Amino acid sequence: MSSYTALARKWRPRSFAEMTGQEHVLRALGNALASDRMHHAYLFAGTRGVGKTTVARILAKCLNCECGVSATPCGNCASCREIDSGRSVDLIEVDAASRTRVDDTRELLDNVQYAPTRSRYKIYLIDEVHMLSPHSFNALLKTLEEPPPHVKFLLATTEPQKLPVTVLSRCLQFNLKRLSVALISARLQHILRAENIEFEPAAVQLLAHGGDGSLRDALSLLDQLLAYGNGKALEADARAMLGTVGRDQIVRLARLLAAGDARSLIDYAQGLDERASDPAQLLEQLAALLERVALKQLVPDFEGDELHPVELLAQLAAAIPAEDLQLFYQTAILGRRDLALAPDARTGFRMTLIRMLAFRPASAGASSAAPPAPAAPKGASAAAAPAAVSDAGGEPADWQTILAALDLNGAPRQLAANCALLARDSATVRLALDPRSALMRTRASEDKLAQALARYFGAAVRLEIEVRDSAAETPARSSERAQAERRAQARAAFEADATVGALKERFGASVLADTVRPAEPEC
Repeated sequence: MSSYTALARKWRPRSFAEMTGQEHVLRALGNALASDRMHHAYLFAGTRGVGKTTVARILAKCLNCECGVSATPCGNCASCREIDSGRSVDLIEVDAASRTRVDDTRELLDNVQYAPTRSRYKIYLIDEVHMLSPHSFNALLKTLEEPPPHVKFLLATTEPQKLPVTVLSRCLQFNLKRLSVALISARLQHILRAENIEFEPAAVQLLAHGGDGSLRDALSLLDQLLAYGNGKALEADARAMLGTVGRDQIVRLARLLAAGDARSLIDYAQGLDERASDPAQLLEQLAALLERVALKQLVPDFEGDELHPVELLAQLAAAIPAEDLQLFYQTAILGRRDLALAPDARTGFRMTLIRMLAFRPASAGASSAAPPAPAAPKGASAAAAPAAVSDAGGEPADWQTILAALDLNGAPRQLAANCALLARDSATVRLALDPRSALMRTRASEDKLAQALARYFGAAVRLEIEVRDSAAETPARSSERAQAERRAQARAAFEADATVGALKERFGASVLADTVRPAEPEC
């Protein structure tokens, strides 16, 4: 009768070459082994399932291999085989979570003074070492301070901050990183091919995400999926098992947003509600798709990934303007954050979709998604009303007057003050930004300026800014010129003053021109 071995155990690496990731740790250990500069105590820290105890066991093999100390143990000698099978009498593995009492630690360390039974070193591998009691740490510390030459300590923990600093200072600490989705996915696919298991790359990608940085957790999910899917790893089964939203649902949301079809979007959201789809997951995966679309727009040769095929990204990149895409993404992640504040999660989800279309910049041929234009601001001239905005091809409007009426301050106002109006029509405002002030241009400032212009004109507008000199004078340069003229007038008046003339003639005084300022008007 055969017994099944879990994939996480069956595919546990037996050498540094088989490890996934953690190159910074493996390189340091390999160099130390090659130069025979091994410390007496090592601490491996990191979240669950990233390879802490695996690295420790491989290091034990490196130290006790009968072929000599090296970064490449033979794997065939008696010592290597015993360590692989967990039968080495000179590798003492301890689970600190179950041996927290000081008596347990003292009993364990009483044998430190004795030489190894058959290997080069007696190695203590203490897992979850942070679980030891303070008295146990004191007992361990005495041995760490003056260890016998034949003893090595390999400590592993998920919470290094709980270890006493006296223990930390006597160990070489290595922090193992959470593994990336790409690394986990590549390892899972390697295992599936080696096991001759049918799989879909999208399913593997979902498992890699579900592992949350832990290869062991991802392998456990793979075991679970193979049981659920009758020996296959398919995307539909993975989504059903993990409770994730279907990819077609997210793509449908993105296409409806691109079309600006408010009625269909809300109807579809209602359908998702009836299917009990998780609003948080919907927004998370929508944001993930939008991020890939943004990459496709920015880097045309971006090839996508298993969950986001390049054909889909190309279609959405062409259908969604870049500024709309940024708005949709930002709204999605903020809506995800604020779900807990909504009356309920589904209301929050629908309101997030509504917000995406409500704040979408208007464009030529805007769909029914565009909100109705508000009335013109009180006090705005007739030229600023929606029925009289178009003046393309004519003389540009007075940008100084428009700027004075805008509800702006801070960086957005500075950006506007260093621009000149090139042209505007019913949908677009085109500005020229003074090249001296190009660094003022940020996405946040542009967005706030566009919103202020929409409030001023009484209709949403698309803002286009070019960095170039313009024949028209910017408000900032106009202000600089006016100040320079006032300073020149003040200096001339000061020089013409009879008292100043008398002081210059009697005492040989001279005027420091830069210190002369025009008088500030009284309030």
